[in-house]
Amino acid sequence: MTSKKTGLQTHEEGQTSSEHLLGDFKALVADAQALIEATSDHEHGPIAAIRSKALETLESAKETLCDVEGSLTDKAKVLAEGADEFVHRKPWESVGIAVGLGLVVGLLISRR
Repeated sequence: MTSKKTGLQTHEEGQTSSEHLLGDFKALVADAQALIEATSDHEHGPIAAIRSKALETLESAKETLCDVEGSLTDKAKVLAEGADEFVHRKPWESVGIAVGLGLVVGLLISRR
């Protein structure tokens, strides 16, 4: 996969951080589900009420996760297509932008 510049962040970096966030959220959902299953023997009392509420929240979170994942995938595809179109339409401007960003990043790194 080639790296495409979109603003100050490359397409791959944005996609990687989105994937990392989704991975963390999926792990959180899995941990919450394991905790809920571990308390399944408490059918009455305050733990049962909390467990019931947690199950509802978990189901809602799973639906939201699916929606967000689909939305992020669609946005990433649109950004990649837009960047690809720009690079093909104006290759020398793209090179100039990349050189300029590289110069700025180099200057910032050298200041440390």
